[in-house]
Amino acid sequence: METFEEHYAAMHAAILKRMPGADMQLIDKAVDYANVKHKLQKRKDGSPYIIHPLAVAQIVAEMGLDQDAVLGALLHDCIEDTDASHEEIEKIFGTTVAELVEGVTKLTRANFSTSEQEQMENLRKMFMAMSKDIRVVLIKIADRLHNMRTMQYQTPEKQIKKCRETMDIYAPLAHRLGMQKIKWELEDIALRYLAPDSYNEIMNYLNAHKEQDEVFMRTIQDKITRRLSSVGIHNKTYGRIKHVYSIYRKMQSQGKTIDELYDIYAFRVIVDSIPDCYNVLGHVHDLFNLVPGRFKDYISTPKPNMYQSLHTTVIGSQGIPFEVQIRTWEMHETAEYGIAAHWKYKQGTGAGTEKDFEWVRRLLETQQDSDAEEFVQDMKIDMFDDEVFVYTPKGRIVSLPAGSTPIDFAYAIHSGVGNAMIGAKVNNRIANIDTKLRNGDIVEVLTSKSAKGPSRDWLTICKSNQARTKIKQWFKKEKREENILHGRASFEAEMKRVGLPLTAVADPELEPHLLKKLAFDSWDDMYAAIGYGGLTATKAVGRIRDDVNKAVKAQAAEKLPVSPLRVRPDSDADLLNRHAVNGVIVEDIDSCMIKFAKCCTPVPGDAIVGFITKGFGVSIHRADCPNAANRDDPRQAARWVRVRWATQEEQPFETTLELDCITRDGLVLDVATVMTTARVRVKELNAKDLPGGRSTIIIRFEVKNVAELDSIRKKLLNIRDVTNSRRGQN
Repeated sequence: METFEEHYAAMHAAILKRMPGADMQLIDKAVDYANVKHKLQKRKDGSPYIIHPLAVAQIVAEMGLDQDAVLGALLHDCIEDTDASHEEIEKIFGTTVAELVEGVTKLTRANFSTSEQEQMENLRKMFMAMSKDIRVVLIKIADRLHNMRTMQYQTPEKQIKKCRETMDIYAPLAHRLGMQKIKWELEDIALRYLAPDSYNEIMNYLNAHKEQDEVFMRTIQDKITRRLSSVGIHNKTYGRIKHVYSIYRKMQSQGKTIDELYDIYAFRVIVDSIPDCYNVLGHVHDLFNLVPGRFKDYISTPKPNMYQSLHTTVIGSQGIPFEVQIRTWEMHETAEYGIAAHWKYKQGTGAGTEKDFEWVRRLLETQQDSDAEEFVQDMKIDMFDDEVFVYTPKGRIVSLPAGSTPIDFAYAIHSGVGNAMIGAKVNNRIANIDTKLRNGDIVEVLTSKSAKGPSRDWLTICKSNQARTKIKQWFKKEKREENILHGRASFEAEMKRVGLPLTAVADPELEPHLLKKLAFDSWDDMYAAIGYGGLTATKAVGRIRDDVNKAVKAQAAEKLPVSPLRVRPDSDADLLNRHAVNGVIVEDIDSCMIKFAKCCTPVPGDAIVGFITKGFGVSIHRADCPNAANRDDPRQAARWVRVRWATQEEQPFETTLELDCITRDGLVLDVATVMTTARVRVKELNAKDLPGGRSTIIIRFEVKNVAELDSIRKKLLNIRDVTNSRRGQN
């Protein structure tokens, strides 16, 4: 069991190392105050509760924060868990400390594992706290880190809940604040509980190969050190194995086992100056063979979270690739602790510059017009996705989420530029607006005063939350009547699809309850929201579906007229006992001829519908097939039937993929190699050059299910110059 003395000594040492001028008498006073307040409480392992505040204060001190932050860490649970008050803490330790404790208390009460609506509100509170005083969030991250370190004492249910919350919120937040060391530790601990088999597999492998890994890293380290010392470059060089979660993600994304991975070694060279960084880079490339396309200069182009380093991947004489990161000591400090490493307080308030927290302001702005679930998802993209750095024609650097398009670029410049956009040039060549931008691209937006504004299709093309929000804002402001018509049509189509009558929304008894459930004052407001993209028709109908069905049952029990709310059964129970033909079960038909439509080539896992043909049995279409779009037409409705995939042994199904590509030599060979490596039976492969240096490749092949298809699509999209893929529609 951990002792008070051990934790106090560790905290004391961290404070003296990072802030030698700290008032230790005042800090000891806070320790005594917290100890008295928490004296009746115990940790899950039976140790005194004061150990937790001491550990959090130690982490805060190691971050390099100031004395007020350490005091706030020591007292962070006092208001939440004891009879301490804001007024009492303010009187003894000052206003700033009291406000820090109050801020952390509010974040502690936030539940990030509830509904999307509550999750969005709690995230908003976190960003508001961050924009006022970053130390509040840094203390909360330190609090979460120590709780993760002692996760073994929690129940299995609590472990899963807290680890998911950590992966969804706290690890991305640490990443966005540049706190890589803490991010890695949070991810590794969370993986231990969320995927214990994978975690143990990786750890067992690393432990079994520890000795040979150390020999390899020591050899490379000595080689770099000797070379740099011989030319008079003062340096600290060391190697490490990449952290467990990073290895886990590589295994998942590449579909490999750990023994098939090579790029798991990283070496760090820390030097005194920026010129030394570039000198070291030259020596590293002289000592080892460069892997083309794997060099990144984050010194001249820092990441938005302030990270700076030179990254290069090379191969040594052993044939093993490894990464070398080259940085100065100041860059190293920032890489370890991010914004906490060099945070400059203005008159002790903790307020940062507008530029420092522009991304926080953007997230708060986008929350205003977002559906809760979408906001939470987009927040994770904005905070966690890798960045791509592109340039304006005048040389200004613009940072965007990886996968961004010219649309994202235009709205990052200004909403007026995006709304007036009619095209784009990438590297001085006309490019499609859905072109994925790459590091170093020079992007020029083509605009026109007569432009009619953004297209609704842009919402599915753009990557950044910022662009989607600005597009929605335009539709919300400029096209309300059109939004209402568009939203009503989408809503009514979804109502029909799930079997709810359109008259349900006009029922005077149900209307107030349904609108309250949807969080709108009127149906037109909801239609407008669907129209401009703030809400999807599927989510809207999903929120009221159960209420309508319950109302129907209640009215039926009371023998009240239910004709306005009559619904058809929405379960697949009537399909369960049907006979499967070619892996498909058809409603009300025990045995019939089945054929798969060539226009959309459905495979197991796709949502499907059936069409009774004249003399050729039932044709199976994907539900999103254009030829199935008219299934609500009264003239054909009787010929569309419900179908589902049967549980069966896997068999091959034919499907088609179309690839959009940038024309280059050897591209078809690369595609064929991927298909061969994936052990896929290819029926047909056609390539065609298009104007503007573009190409299209159509592949007809067999897969067992949609999961295998998605895996193949992912591998194809990893091929250089393959920009997009889509299911074939003949």
